[in-house]
Amino acid sequence: MTETPIDDLEDFIATCQKRVETALDRRLPPADKLPSRLHRAMRYATLDGGKRLRPVLTYATGRALNVPMEILDGPACAVEFIHVYSLIHDDLPAMDDDELRRGKPTCHVRFDEATAILAGDALQALAFEVLAGDPTIKVTPSQRVAMIDCLAKAAGAGGMVGGQAIDLASVGRQLDLPALELMHIHKTGALIRASVRLAALCRPDLDSETAERLDHYAKCIGLAFQIQDDILDETGDTATLGKTRGKDRAQNKPTYPALLGLAGARRKAVEMHENAIASLEPLGERADLLRALSLFIIQRRN
Repeated sequence: MTETPIDDLEDFIATCQKRVETALDRRLPPADKLPSRLHRAMRYATLDGGKRLRPVLTYATGRALNVPMEILDGPACAVEFIHVYSLIHDDLPAMDDDELRRGKPTCHVRFDEATAILAGDALQALAFEVLAGDPTIKVTPSQRVAMIDCLAKAAGAGGMVGGQAIDLASVGRQLDLPALELMHIHKTGALIRASVRLAALCRPDLDSETAERLDHYAKCIGLAFQIQDDILDETGDTATLGKTRGKDRAQNKPTYPALLGLAGARRKAVEMHENAIASLEPLGERADLLRALSLFIIQRRN
């Protein structure tokens, strides 16, 4: 396997971050359009922050499958809109009750709870509006329907929202490893898998084996991402993380370090990374960015 130099990955991430920031800005309602407070909240929560990992995965998968970036702008924005909506709602007092996100006050702190709820609702709807009608997504109507179906399932009760419900119900409980993985396959992993699959759906001629390998890759890195998140909650600092450190422990949530210890959690993250890499073997060098992203996920510091 040819390793992707880290400089190439850093350049690619920076390019994707800049590109999706512009694309998000263009698709969000103007701040001065009525109802302006709602639109300001949507823009505040979405723009100028975050790693943009999910859009980067969409673009990197497109690179591996020779899908032009301009076709992927819409799907990349859609998955990020869903992600931001989930962060707004997760931070609410009724859920995780956080005051810091992406290094700045959370949406309900900066505005108010009602506006934050509505901003999340509006971003969720905007994601599907983009997939349904954005003219830059040059695919067939059946591909659009498949993309909408993919994101809806990833975001709903069988995906991210269901995972959050399991998470809330698990506070104060000791989960075993299969139960913990099941929770995070839904809560964190479903949207990461959708980020990869949305790009794959732009290739209607993609063979089923390659699609399945990409999905397995995404499943593995989704778990690796959550494991590293849990590790950083224990070992990072608030300024670097951009969110409150130690929140999971304070709320007595089940985590990988709590179950496996820090050393065991780190071994599990490496195992998931290795499984992800193995699933990409038939794709050759064209998947090098995806391989580098998998390593980046378990080495990141925020």
